[in-house]
Amino acid sequence: MHQQPTLQPADELNAQLLANGHPEDWVNPTAADGYNLVVIGGGSAGLVAAVGAAGLGARVALIERDILGGDCLNTGCVPSKTIIRSAKVMGEIARAERYGIHVDSPPRVDFAAVMRRMRSVRADLSKTDSAQRFTDMGIDVFFGSAQFTGSNSLEVEDPSTDSGQRQTLRFTKAVIATGSRALKISIPGLEGTGFLTNESLFFRLTEQPRRLAIVGAGPIGCELAQTFQRLGTQVTLLEVAPQILIREDKDAAQIVAASLAKDGVEILLGVKIQKVRAAGGVKCVLYELNGEVHELEVDEILLGAGRTPNVDSLNLEAAGVEYTKKGVVVDDTLQTTNSDIYAAGDVALKYQFTHTADASARIVLQNALFPGPKKKFSDLVIPWATYTDPEIAHVGLYAHEAEKKGIEIDTYKVELEESDRALADGETEGFVKIHTEKGSDKILGATIVAPHAGEIISEITLAMTHNLGLKAIVDTIHPYPTVAGSIRRVGDLYNRTRLTPVVGKVFSAWFNWRRA
Repeated sequence: MHQQPTLQPADELNAQLLANGHPEDWVNPTAADGYNLVVIGGGSAGLVAAVGAAGLGARVALIERDILGGDCLNTGCVPSKTIIRSAKVMGEIARAERYGIHVDSPPRVDFAAVMRRMRSVRADLSKTDSAQRFTDMGIDVFFGSAQFTGSNSLEVEDPSTDSGQRQTLRFTKAVIATGSRALKISIPGLEGTGFLTNESLFFRLTEQPRRLAIVGAGPIGCELAQTFQRLGTQVTLLEVAPQILIREDKDAAQIVAASLAKDGVEILLGVKIQKVRAAGGVKCVLYELNGEVHELEVDEILLGAGRTPNVDSLNLEAAGVEYTKKGVVVDDTLQTTNSDIYAAGDVALKYQFTHTADASARIVLQNALFPGPKKKFSDLVIPWATYTDPEIAHVGLYAHEAEKKGIEIDTYKVELEESDRALADGETEGFVKIHTEKGSDKILGATIVAPHAGEIISEITLAMTHNLGLKAIVDTIHPYPTVAGSIRRVGDLYNRTRLTPVVGKVFSAWFNWRRA
């Protein structure tokens, strides 16, 4: 009988997660003669594709080699945002005095309780991604690794047998949705010393590290740096680039950097890590900064330096599917070099977000299963957010991207300190910035730095998706007082540009005449 993945601690919550996402007594079904759609990968993209196709009446097989729910449920969005919430409480307590609230004794973080709450939320949500639920929908669920054997066939191991017998699945269409994993960068001594990734952090870590080095100041690195610092770990954030969150505008990244520093995170930029070694029960990171070599002693090292697609062991060559180190190669319809095989989510896309995986799976369903016009990935308007405090949310073009493409833009920006709600909340570090096509109200991109920026960005995303300009936003009544009202104020800035000197003279003449 096959073995379940090993999770720590071995408590009832992790047992519940495994019972739903990878049952110990699971026996793979006997493969059908053929499938309309075979889905490889039980993460966000794969589950949307499988459930959508089955709901339309297709015969569907779903293959997962680890735990259903993928990175999002198990080691990504759900666990990280759950412990971020605990850290946010600590951030509120640290700022309580400014609101007239005095905490008479120092607050105490119960790290074990924080992590238990994370496991509880994860276990509860795993019911939605359970193998039995998908079986009840008519989906054939297989646990094991898959390998293509031809252009329209693959083999999946049957771990429910001692011999590891393999079954052949034949398909009309297939979708590769195997996701991505933490990128393990090459640092001398790192493997021997040991390190954490987001996977091992949420599946293995049971004790709070006193000192933590995080390598990489992207979204994952910054979110977890602030979180662990607020929970009581001394965090050092090491980044080779000259700023954190290198993808974001400098003005946005600086606000988040200042917030992390205020919490106590030590941020080291322009760092070159030379090697890692273990000494006296601690881990030593040797790095070069400004031409000098320094040594940092920590209890744990967390890699947050990006993701790499899961394309290994699939035998894509047998199916005629081209791939690179960046993932499976797809066209704008998400079709691979094999016209019967598509790819969705992190394994193929530049934008590695759960919501993008969901959206790409819906494109695959349309394009793989139905004739007629094909949906294009490039037509999507994709927002994203980094869940630091404050959050950064973005959609569309950045100014530097517009310049590179030769697109002239107008930029309108409202600082959060101009928002009545932000002033009332005492959270004025941030802004709303919107780029429009020059001389027009057509929105080309936006960045928001604010509490709950990830929620607020949806209004702009909706406007861009349906070709609504700033004039439409100005005409929309917003509740008062809200931070989202700053978006309307950006629209007011655009309206003022329409009042040219000539128009102003006409209005003055008109009002002068009306006074007569």
